[in-house]
Amino acid sequence: MAPPTPLLAGGQINPCSCVANAILFIKPFIFRDPRQSRYVAFSKDGTLFAWCNGEKVTVVKVADGSQVRSFDLPKTAMLEFSPLNTVLATWQVYSKTQENPQGDANLQLWDLQTGTCLKALYHKKVQGWCPSWSDDEKIAVRSVNNELHFFENNDFSTIANKLHLQKVSEFVLSPGSQPSKVAVYVPGSKGAPSFVRLYQYPNFGGPTCALANKSFFKADRVTMLWNKKATAVLVQASIEVDKTGASYYGEQTLHYLATNGETSAVQLQKNGPIYDVAWSPSSTEFCVVYGFMPAKATVYNLKCDPVFDFGTGPRNAVYYSPQGHILVLAGFGNLRGQMEVWDVKKWKQVSKPQAPDSTHFAWCPDGEHVVTSTCAPRLRVSNGYKIWHYTGTVLYKQDTPTGTELWETVWQPFPDGTFPERPVKYQAAPSELGSTESKPAQAYRPPALRNKPVTASSKLVSRGGPGVRLFSSVVHQIPINALEPQSDPSPASSAQPELSCGDPETDKKIKNVKKKLKAIDELKALQATGKPIQKNQLEKMEKEAQLMKELEDLQLVV
Repeated sequence: MAPPTPLLAGGQINPCSCVANAILFIKPFIFRDPRQSRYVAFSKDGTLFAWCNGEKVTVVKVADGSQVRSFDLPKTAMLEFSPLNTVLATWQVYSKTQENPQGDANLQLWDLQTGTCLKALYHKKVQGWCPSWSDDEKIAVRSVNNELHFFENNDFSTIANKLHLQKVSEFVLSPGSQPSKVAVYVPGSKGAPSFVRLYQYPNFGGPTCALANKSFFKADRVTMLWNKKATAVLVQASIEVDKTGASYYGEQTLHYLATNGETSAVQLQKNGPIYDVAWSPSSTEFCVVYGFMPAKATVYNLKCDPVFDFGTGPRNAVYYSPQGHILVLAGFGNLRGQMEVWDVKKWKQVSKPQAPDSTHFAWCPDGEHVVTSTCAPRLRVSNGYKIWHYTGTVLYKQDTPTGTELWETVWQPFPDGTFPERPVKYQAAPSELGSTESKPAQAYRPPALRNKPVTASSKLVSRGGPGVRLFSSVVHQIPINALEPQSDPSPASSAQPELSCGDPETDKKIKNVKKKLKAIDELKALQATGKPIQKNQLEKMEKEAQLMKELEDLQLVV
């Protein structure tokens, strides 16, 4: 039986009202909600879909669009399903009045079977608003005043257990089955270091009960990331201001903690900020993008030893495919949207497409397609999204109509194992929209050599490059198999952009060397006419070999 077809949900919002109409397309069912919408969410298994239209929250089945529940919650700003679709959590902005100085509970937990409210709670900040559930829903946890409150079997009337740590500010519950584990972060104060500890529920008897403990300085905040098998956590610690003045981005460090008690600081091979970190779905390795531009990207194993180095490039993000067989390095935000698609098993580059002005990237659960979006409020012009095949071709393109803004695009989730891993393809998938991949790079050759065969003396070899082995919201739901190639209305420009290696200083050096080589070519042409050449001009011509060697060392690509 063929696996189901993933759907894509997107959101467009009217900039005047910050909300717009909601439309839900599900083949063969079509549902249209003309009222204004604020937020949308899929359930973890992708079978349910919910949104708030400014009047109520509606939950429907994705398969046929039939309504599951409707709640009169006009101010809802956030929605999230529990892992087994038992509970729908809703959150609205906390507010209070003179008549009601305490304010109303702004976090509600709803039973999707009965439609009743299981619990109404207070959570003033949007950060960490939703309780965290274990995948089997046997445990739920939320942070309250220096304590983690644990609930069992969705019984929120009784706190089953507590973990008290002074000034605890962050926690992450492990994925997967029981026993559940939790990573907690306590910031340092008065000269004491910050620390992260791993606990196994319900063993909270003190520091000696911790599975692992890692302390460190230079941490205003942290990001903690469990691997899929819940055997280890990566902790990215950062301070807002680098006191040395070396980095505008502050200063970041990366730490590793395993549930067997092993801890380590990840030794990065280039100074500068840490842009992104991602675990492989195999849970046996992770990739880090780091260092002053052009940034390095390196894969590490569970001993924090480097396994593969992708070299340097204009990138600040890394994304593993759901099956873990393909990895994408990308440069979004203030970079030009270059993507590098790699076959992880062969450590071989598949494609190198361009997605300029992208603010969002996400893999489709099938591991074959990705979506890139230009969304508000990051960018309020040229909003829209593209669906790609990983080989670099654009299969579908949707521009946002004038007067509206795209705020979100979300793939329909599926349970693990729904889409098996397929062999990696290197030939671009067919599409009438074509590919944004640049032509293969050619080394610079002076005019005198351009019509002659490439010899050992004239061939320029790139050194130390990538591949060095070390060991609306309008909500559209688009079935991938329903995509049809479309013509790109905008004519392709014949002008070739000036390519950059990502380092302004290196680009400047390359430009100067090319300028000198061009001057030498002009002197040679002048000499060929029989006109006399001055001594200083001859000295310039003698430096041609040296300049070509300099280009080689700079790894010039045109």
